[in-house]
Parts: sequence; C-alpha cells; structure tokens
Amino acid sequence: EASDGHEAVKLAKKLKPNVILMDIKLPHLDGVSATRQVRKECPDTNVLILSSFEDEAHVMEAIQAGANGYLSKMLPASELVNALKTFANEGVMIPQPVMGKLIQGLRQMSDATAEASLVALTKTEIRVLALLGRGQSNKEIAAALDCSIKTVKNHLNSIFQKLDVSNRTEAVVRGIEMGLISAEDARPV
Repeated sequence: EASDGHEAVKLAKKLKPNVILMDIKLPHLDGVSATRQVRKECPDTNVLILSSFEDEAHVMEAIQAGANGYLSKMLPASELVNALKTFANEGVMIPQPVMGKLIQGLRQMSDATAEASLVALTKTEIRVLALLGRGQSNKEIAAALDCSIKTVKNHLNSIFQKLDVSNRTEAVVRGIEMGLISAEDARPV
C-alpha cells in the first residue's frame, strides 16, 4: 500500500505486480499521473482506478493515461469484490454506469473518424472489438464466434497491433474514436 503517487510508482517498479488498485486522488502525484508513469515503467501491470468521480472527464483522463479499468468507490462491497475478481481475470473493468460516461465523452471527441480508413481490421476483428466493448470475456467471445480462446487471443493481438493499443479498454476506446464500432456496439448487454 502506497501513501502517495510517487510511492505507488516506486513500489510498482520494485514489485512489478500484475494488478494495481489506484486511487485517483493521491497526495504529491495524482492517480492519473501515477498511472501514466506505472504503465510506462511496468507495461505488463494492469491499473484499476478507484474513484469517487464518475464524470466522463475523469474517466477519459484515466483511460488515456493507461488505466485498464475504472471503478466507483460508491460500489457496495460485494460488487467491488466481484469487480476486482473480474478485473484480475480479464484485465479490464468498466461497469455500465462508467461505460455510459465514457461513451458520452467519446461522442464529444469524434474527430478521429478519418483515421479509420488507415486501419484495415477484418470483419471478424471488428466483431471481436464490438464484443469487447460489451465487456465479454475471451471465453464468451470464443463462444459467440464459434472458435477457440486461442483464436480470440490471436484476433486481440492483431487488433491491438493495428490500433496501436496495449489493452482491451484502449482498443474499445480507439475503435469508437475511429468509427470502427459505434458507442451502441459497445454497450454491455
């Protein structure tokens, strides 16, 4: 446990954890800046932001800094535990209310649609991207596509490379920004 953002970055470098639960409001170095540094120093570490702020500006800022997920401090304890388990398994966590805020923010930024013509995702990759946006796991995507989990992972690697992103959340955000999938495609079912 770190007492401030600088200590969080220092501990991340030293311990190289799989997951970091990062408060957005930290002394000396805020959680968003700390997340950015952690992702730069430890790219394999997944960062989950925990915040009392749910507005799209905070959510977008955290995701753009490299956070893999965003949870509200207002969640009941049982839901928080389930969300943390999902995050640990899947590496991404954006609950429905926060996804709504994220989608609102993306709608306001849709100037990157022209970029989509430079990215050649296959129809299957676009379908995988839409299923990612709905919060589906690799297993659920494999079932929907009637393929193996390994095939889904191959599609994800290809999507990440083509979109120049490093995680599922960034892929969905970039896909919406570029008009590859719509905000409606990315609504959890």
